[in-house]
Amino acid sequence: MFENLLKISGNERKTFWLHLGYSIIDGFIMGLFALNEYILIKSLKGTNYQIGFLVQSTVLVLLFSIIINELFKRIRRKKSLIRYAGILTRLPLLLFAFFPSNANSTIDPLHFQLAFLIIFLIYYMANPLLFPAITHLLKNAYSHANFGRLYGYASSANKIMMLVSTFLFGWFLDKDNFSFTWIYPVAAALGIISIYILTNINDEVPDVAETKKPFYASIRDSIINSRIILKENKPYRDFEIGFGLYGWAWLSTMAVITIFFEKELHLNYSSIAFYKNAYNTLAILILPFFGKLIGNIDPRKFAIFTFSSMFFHLFFLGLTEFMPYYFNFWELKVYYTLIASYISYGFFAAMMALLWYIGPAYFCRNDEVSSYQAIHLTLTGVRGMLAPLLGVFIYQLMGFSGVFALALFSLALAVYAMFLSMKKHPIKINQDNSF
Repeated sequence: MFENLLKISGNERKTFWLHLGYSIIDGFIMGLFALNEYILIKSLKGTNYQIGFLVQSTVLVLLFSIIINELFKRIRRKKSLIRYAGILTRLPLLLFAFFPSNANSTIDPLHFQLAFLIIFLIYYMANPLLFPAITHLLKNAYSHANFGRLYGYASSANKIMMLVSTFLFGWFLDKDNFSFTWIYPVAAALGIISIYILTNINDEVPDVAETKKPFYASIRDSIINSRIILKENKPYRDFEIGFGLYGWAWLSTMAVITIFFEKELHLNYSSIAFYKNAYNTLAILILPFFGKLIGNIDPRKFAIFTFSSMFFHLFFLGLTEFMPYYFNFWELKVYYTLIASYISYGFFAAMMALLWYIGPAYFCRNDEVSSYQAIHLTLTGVRGMLAPLLGVFIYQLMGFSGVFALALFSLALAVYAMFLSMKKHPIKINQDNSF
């Protein structure tokens, strides 16, 4: 890795170290948030639909991506905007210091359940700005040849920190189910620091907005442009169709998996952290390989591998309901089928860490990245409007197996859509990112 870094340009090297610093801190925070749903259902005794709404809030905010992307393009001081957004969305995490320190509080838990949901909804409101901003900064600072590889290195570091923080947080929560009341405020400070590191990246693109159109007219034009892109760029349109099918499967099962682990398998925090760390460990080991691969093959072929690994993850996870065999190891409940499930999820996590964030960038020129990413994020928000809560509804109607069966069918369709698209609309990705 370090030998490869010596071969890149000075600006790319500086960008990589800043990107790496941001990724490490962000990974630590994401490792804490990996247990959010379980804190809500186990420590705060949240309802099934509250779990669904928490999952929904992570993607619902992406509905505003096209609007925020237009605002981002028009703002002259882009990095200041990112900093203000980062501070305002991370400060509310300090409010967790005022949550009760144990489950015996006489205060109505509903107030804290709702506060929990609102705080994280505010936190995730920064994502429609941060996701395209990160892609914009990196796509203009990294060369096409190094983009996937350097992104893969930073993503590996991100997942290492996720592994460490998830393990430690799970251990703390088993000792004290309300230890999040002091850990989340620490995450607020770290989140603000990470934003400042990110905005030190020099993308070498002028921050002057050239458009003179009124804001509402620009939004209208952005929506029209999005329709044109999806109509004319058929490989990208098909890519988003596959993502839509995969996204429904993923979002409809996220909350249900939390309920499954709590009510069916009765896992403690340490066991949950164990499974999450198991797949993250595998993802860390293989992420550099996939970082190199994504820049050399059709992104839709990369998507086939990604969606297929998610298919086997859900298949073996659903099988656990009918084959609930496990052994105890220290304080952990290790289910045999979940071992296979989370090996598959490790491959999925490594590939999706690249495909979701930078996949759309391979279908366009560098100056079009933010527009393509905004479409990608907005479509994620659209399916996020219904999928998490619908997944909970289907679970209450048809049980765990019903949700998993429908998700598997959707993933199979996503894989087929990518095969069909590659056959009908073949592309060749060149080093200048044209096709």
